Order: sequence, then structure tokens, then C-alpha cells
Amino acid sequence: MRKVVGVGFKDGGKIYWFNPDPFKLKVGSMVVVETVRGLELGKVVKPIQEIEDEKLEKELKDVVRPATEKDIRNFIANEAKAEEDLPIIKNIIEEHKLDMKVVGIEYTLDGTKLLIYYNAEGRVDFRELVKSLAAVMRVRIELRQIGPREGAKMMGGIGICGRELCCAKHLREFDLVTMKMAKDQNMSLTASKITGLCGKLMCCIGYEEGVYAEARKRLPDIGDIVDTPSCKGCEVVNVDFLREIISVKKDDNIEKCPASDIKNVISKSKKKDKNNDVISDELKDLE
Repeated sequence: MRKVVGVGFKDGGKIYWFNPDPFKLKVGSMVVVETVRGLELGKVVKPIQEIEDEKLEKELKDVVRPATEKDIRNFIANEAKAEEDLPIIKNIIEEHKLDMKVVGIEYTLDGTKLLIYYNAEGRVDFRELVKSLAAVMRVRIELRQIGPREGAKMMGGIGICGRELCCAKHLREFDLVTMKMAKDQNMSLTASKITGLCGKLMCCIGYEEGVYAEARKRLPDIGDIVDTPSCKGCEVVNVDFLREIISVKKDDNIEKCPASDIKNVISKSKKKDKNNDVISDELKDLE
């Protein structure tokens, strides 16, 4: 077992474990820690506790010190400087005609290193770019390629629901979201309706997956033959999993009834076309 304290660096960001000794830290305390990026200012978001060694993803680093007023002033100054320097950096990258998009930049707490986060379709040879940036910025330069979801989280924005992006507001880590989840929930497979600002499947598709998975075990599937109070041997043409309403075809009409009224389900799932589960490569790329 190891004594640890949970530290976060951004609101809704991932939590990292550090060795708190010899400091007595409380949730909400600001601390200075050593990371792979250098000295950083973070906030204690998980109290001091003991966890098993196997749960530590990396070597446990120490909390350097509780943050001082000077540390906090430096952090604020670095944020302001990064905002001023961003247009300069974008112009330099544009001059080098590189196929990359800068998502954000930040300085380490001591101001000795500038980290530049970018999106790109493939690998980018930025050796000459680093030289140009270092000559202008007068600090060590580190470029980090991040994925579309990480980029959206860093930039923030408003989703199609009208709310702040989940990734920017509260998601500390990205869970797997698949096209099969969207199909299981009878969602439209039109890309514009199921993707977020990142161009990938919306994270919220995964929120209710458990509800749908449980409902699919209990409810008939499309194509099954069922009995309802007004129809014997009718085919299921639609299933509303959340309201548990089943639509069946009776003669040339469509009737709806509560799932609780459905009797004698004859499953036709084995006879269904296997191609119904095939997802195009274009849609798979949205995952």
C-alpha cells in the first residue's frame, strides 16, 4: 500500500497520484508537483489515502511543496503570456506551411518550457519549426500531438444539446464509445447527428448504453413475431426502449402498445440479415 494524494491540473481533468509526505494536504489545497512536463501548479482533488501499488500507473512522484503566493502569481502570469504568444506561434507555424493545427499552449510553472498542443492527421516533421520557435520565444519548446477528443476538451465549446461540452466540464477520462452503441439505441447514423465538435461520436452516447443493453434483454427485437391484446402473430417494426413501447404491424396499420402487454414472443433474430450489423469504414472512423 502507498500513501497518495490526488491532484488535478484542469477543471474536469484527469486525476494524478502523488506522494504527499511530509505535507498535510487538504482537498482544495494548491500544490507544486514535478511532472513529465516540468514543474506544474495543481489542486488537491482527492484526499490523502492509501492505495495498492498495482493501481499506480506510473512511478509515484513527490509533491514538491504547497503552493506559495509567488507560485500562484507566476501561474497567472504564465497563462496571460500564453494567451499573448498564441497568435505569434500560429503565424510561425503558418510560415513553415505545416499541416497541423495548434489547439493550445502553456508554460511550465518556472517558465522555462513552452508546451504546444496540436492536432494533425499524420506525423509532422517539425524539426525546423522547433528551431524557429525557440529562436523567437527564447525557451525550450515541446510539441505534443493530441487526438480530436483531447483537442475539444482543451478548447471547450457548446454541444448540440446547448450545454457546455461534457469533456471540458466534467469528464476526467474518455470511455470507449462505439457505433454499435448508436445502433443499439436506434439513433440516426447520420454523422452530423451523432458526432460532437471533435468530429468523433458524442461521449453521451455511452451514458445510457447500460439502460439499453438491459432493455434489449427483456424486450422483443425488430422483426420478432408477437401477440398483443389486439393482434395475434404481428411483426415488431419498432422498439422505444426508454418508454418501453412496442410498435407492431397489423394488416396495413402500425399499432403501439406497452411492452408489458406483449405475449408469446417468437424471436426471428437468427433469421435476420447478418449485414444489418455491418458498419461502414466511414462510420467506424467516427469512433
